[in-house]
Amino acid sequence: MLASGVAMANPTPWQLNMAPGVTSISQRIHGVHMLAFWVCVAIGIVVFGAMIYAMFAFRKSRGAVAAKWSHNTTMEVIWTVVPIVILIVMAWPATKLLVDMANVENSEMTIKVTGYQWKWRYEYVDYFGKSTPVNFISTLDADSNRVRQTGSGLDPNSVTVDGQNVYLLNVDKPLVLPVGVKVRFVITADDVIHSWWVPDLGWKQDAIPGIINDNWTSIDAPGIYRGQCAELCGKDHGFMPIVVKAVPKAEFEQWLAAQEAAVSASKTAQAAPAAAAPATQG
Repeated sequence: MLASGVAMANPTPWQLNMAPGVTSISQRIHGVHMLAFWVCVAIGIVVFGAMIYAMFAFRKSRGAVAAKWSHNTTMEVIWTVVPIVILIVMAWPATKLLVDMANVENSEMTIKVTGYQWKWRYEYVDYFGKSTPVNFISTLDADSNRVRQTGSGLDPNSVTVDGQNVYLLNVDKPLVLPVGVKVRFVITADDVIHSWWVPDLGWKQDAIPGIINDNWTSIDAPGIYRGQCAELCGKDHGFMPIVVKAVPKAEFEQWLAAQEAAVSASKTAQAAPAAAAPATQG
């Protein structure tokens, strides 16, 4: 059941409804959406049912004569009070959800996301209070980049991962996150306005130069979750996808340790030539 849930998390062709997503927030958003949907269905049934019934039961050909009256106090009270009650019923869970979405307190990890034309930088600011030096650029994968070139003659359907077409939806380096950890995102941009959006997380956040926006997530299940820039940001706007790879916490910690070791080794290698250079004679 867990595997099938993860497989159905990402949007699919001809999907008509929102995906429930893989976080508590995305699932609550889906719940509020469905509440509003069924309220609208009920209103539609009542309104159009009454209209259809009136058109057939009281049509002129059956001898119906229009009533003549200026108003009906009872009906006016009903169609004033009922919408107010409906709005309260819908607004209560929606307002509580918005408050919880904005609450980034008690986060256990911080990721800084910076949008560029046309790629993303991810900086692992801290993990359970410990700062990390890990950061990298994530950009469109090489296969998609070759296929998208004008005149390439290559088939977009040939770009697949595990049998799934990922043309323009895959990257060279995904954002790796641990499952079950509350992750705070601080999001900005370096050039123009972008928007970081992964539908399965339940939200999107604008990346605006000079401004820091924040949001948070806690992913429930391991998997690959894909998104895109959701703000028109230039000629290659359609070529800056987002891929989040959620893994168990132990696996993430191994990955993070390996990345930190690679950063340390790179700094050591860069410092070695400078240390080995002979002193300049005066």
